[in-house]
Amino acid sequence: MKHSQKPVIAIDGTFASGKGTLAKKLATHFGYAYLDTGKLYRAVAARALAAKTDLTNGPQLAKLAMLIEPEELEHPKLKSGRVGAAASKVAVHTQVRVALKAYQVEFARNPPKKIAGAVLDGRDIGTVICPNADVKLYIDAKPEVRAQRRHKELLSYGEDISLAQVLADLVERDLRDQSREQAPLKPAANAHLLDTTNLSIDAAFLQAKTLILAVLKLS
Repeated sequence: MKHSQKPVIAIDGTFASGKGTLAKKLATHFGYAYLDTGKLYRAVAARALAAKTDLTNGPQLAKLAMLIEPEELEHPKLKSGRVGAAASKVAVHTQVRVALKAYQVEFARNPPKKIAGAVLDGRDIGTVICPNADVKLYIDAKPEVRAQRRHKELLSYGEDISLAQVLADLVERDLRDQSREQAPLKPAANAHLLDTTNLSIDAAFLQAKTLILAVLKLS
């Protein structure tokens, strides 16, 4: 990254494409700090749902975003389908994205505990948050495969939902993420594309690791 001596790996991609799992494995492998930026929006959504805040009220949601504490990002409730769906609606608001941007940029510039580098995953990391990241990856997979992965995950949380509903929600979320005016989901111009439709997490990790080693010139 031009403004930092510490390497930054930016990972963007569609919902349930496996980018989060991949990002965590890469962070562990390289010994870098990891931030799932989607959890920031989920935390705002969780606060909004609890307070019964209108999800179309950008200014009020931005106020909630300013209150987010790091420990909130580990709360199990953020994994629920209801919070996830609300987070996608929260994320369309410019005021919310502006309120959360500083947190993400600072994490990349100065990883906690003086760790040697940072891995951030989300939907606008390579395009908006860290445009000068050393490595940019864009992870995707076919909607039907992503829906199956998400359905399995939700069932493991004890949620009662059909695969058809999960697929419908996923397609709706893709459209909203890709068409929003502020920081729409799209690959950065210099991002490396990785399709995980037919890849196991280990195979995806191997491809991503090999690429990163080459770009960062590490052994």
